[in-house]
Amino acid sequence: MKHLLKMSDMSKDDIMSVLNLADQLKYELKHGIPHRVLEGRTLGMIFQKSSTRTRVSFETGMYQLGGSALFLSSNDLQIGRGEPVQDTARVLSRYLNGIMIRTFAQQEVEDLARYGSIPIINGLTDYAHPCQVLADLMTIREYKGSLDDLKLCYIGDGNNMANSLIVGCLKVGMRVSVACPEGYLPAADVLESAKSYGDRFELTSDVMKAAEGADAVYTDVWASMGQEGEAAERKKVFKGYQVNSQVMSVAATDALVLHCLPAHRGEEITEDVLESHPEIFDEAENRLHAQKAVLVKLLK
Repeated sequence: MKHLLKMSDMSKDDIMSVLNLADQLKYELKHGIPHRVLEGRTLGMIFQKSSTRTRVSFETGMYQLGGSALFLSSNDLQIGRGEPVQDTARVLSRYLNGIMIRTFAQQEVEDLARYGSIPIINGLTDYAHPCQVLADLMTIREYKGSLDDLKLCYIGDGNNMANSLIVGCLKVGMRVSVACPEGYLPAADVLESAKSYGDRFELTSDVMKAAEGADAVYTDVWASMGQEGEAAERKKVFKGYQVNSQVMSVAATDALVLHCLPAHRGEEITEDVLESHPEIFDEAENRLHAQKAVLVKLLK
């Protein structure tokens, strides 16, 4: 594994190796066992989209691993003033040991990897969110003991989370059922690749059908960052796509509820469901541990 650009670049063995290391690093942190294996390493963090969890988890993770993290907003870089991404990639490769980027276009992440000579980590694009899915899989395995043949149901917008969950969960042997309204489906290439898994993947507009017997029910905000102008229209479209007690009543009795956060309580998830599923915050914590595992794999 040279980069982490999207889930489809990872094999099942890659994913399981990251999860195993994440478990180990989490155990060591909880038991006061130092693991400063990235002493002297520097991670550049490019943020063209702001974030609470991504910045804090990567910065804290690098510190705990003995390295340092450098925050770079779009105001700090020449990309926003017209410098080609290939020039930025080549120059930053001379200064840093790795780059994490959180941006809009997937192509920008791919270009950094193409033109740079250091590992690139996708901290989120409009197409993919691999770091989040690694944390999600880590959380599901913590609670369920295994990932084999578990059913994940995703309800809501066919966005970057849906794309990455479909690919990642199918790769590790899970079944995936996705409920999205027409016109808001996951990426065409993701749906095409999911066909090869036969009846292990289901795409429907019926929320209750998707949630039936699910071991984990997942949702995300109806309007992501950059879609604020569509928020009113999306509220109408997604009105029936809410994780609530009715939906949970058809899932497995011990079903997990997962959300990448931030959550809009009363929209994609009800207050009572969110408050009765603390695993959502274990999932948020696991961003730290999963990303540390990625950092060790790529930067050590």
